[in-house]
Amino acid sequence: MSTSAAPLERVLALPKKRIRWGEVLVQAILFLAAAISVLTTLGIVISLLIPAGEFFGEVSPWEFLTGTTWTPLFLDGQFGVVPLIVGTFLISFLSAIIAFPLGVGVAIYLSEYANQRVTGFLKPVLEILAAIPTVVLGYFALTFVTPVLRDIGLQVEIFNALAASLVLGVMLIPTIASLSEDAMGAVPRDLRDGGYALGADKLQVSTRIVVPAAISGIIAAFVLGFSRAVGETMIVLIAAGQLAQITFNPLSSIETMTAFIGATGNGDVPTGSTEYKTIFAVGLTLFVITLVMNLVSIRLVRKYREIYE
Repeated sequence: MSTSAAPLERVLALPKKRIRWGEVLVQAILFLAAAISVLTTLGIVISLLIPAGEFFGEVSPWEFLTGTTWTPLFLDGQFGVVPLIVGTFLISFLSAIIAFPLGVGVAIYLSEYANQRVTGFLKPVLEILAAIPTVVLGYFALTFVTPVLRDIGLQVEIFNALAASLVLGVMLIPTIASLSEDAMGAVPRDLRDGGYALGADKLQVSTRIVVPAAISGIIAAFVLGFSRAVGETMIVLIAAGQLAQITFNPLSSIETMTAFIGATGNGDVPTGSTEYKTIFAVGLTLFVITLVMNLVSIRLVRKYREIYE
């Protein structure tokens, strides 16, 4: 009886675990950082919902979401947001057609073909391209790309969707290339060696083994790049124009949701007026579109994710 009780007494007599205040402090800082992110998002949502709710109390949501005329600043204003949505997705899709193939191509080259010296040179160049202010890119599209398009025979307007899309697509390449290259770098070396052992060449290994194995990361890069295109402001505001119309002709002038927000927010619209509240209604629409895109991307990433041990 006494023999079995002795170990129990020793266990009970063990000193309590010391509180490591350094770890507690780090944990508190990390929790605060996460809480700030969540609270900031909630603040943005609330700041959009309240004025947008007041706007929809004056304008029918059905008219807003289905109307094909957007003239909120006119005396007899029309509040159909469809032209802005069409313009936003037109430029986003055109820029995606440019950025996605080039971005993945750059990623394949950096991951599978380039040596360390070339990679060490190209990666900083890509980072510099990503760091160029978008206002500079917007004026580049307006003053250089548009005249070049006219010189080659395209009858583009001064403000046009094509020039903005070309420059926006180039701006997205570093983001897509960097994220896709990271996803390809996470593919185990054994998969590549297995392909070479079966007689595949480097191109076959790259396109039939590495890219499918990294598809979840590549999809995430695509969605992030497309979201950036949807949310871009300065390039489309400067180069694409402010003519809200439903058109799929990239040679003409259009207006996007972000361009309207940027232009109207800096104008002389009276605070509290219906015209002023359109900024928040369009912003809420843009927020919902981006949220849906992110939810779809999360589902796709989880569906095609490859887990390696």
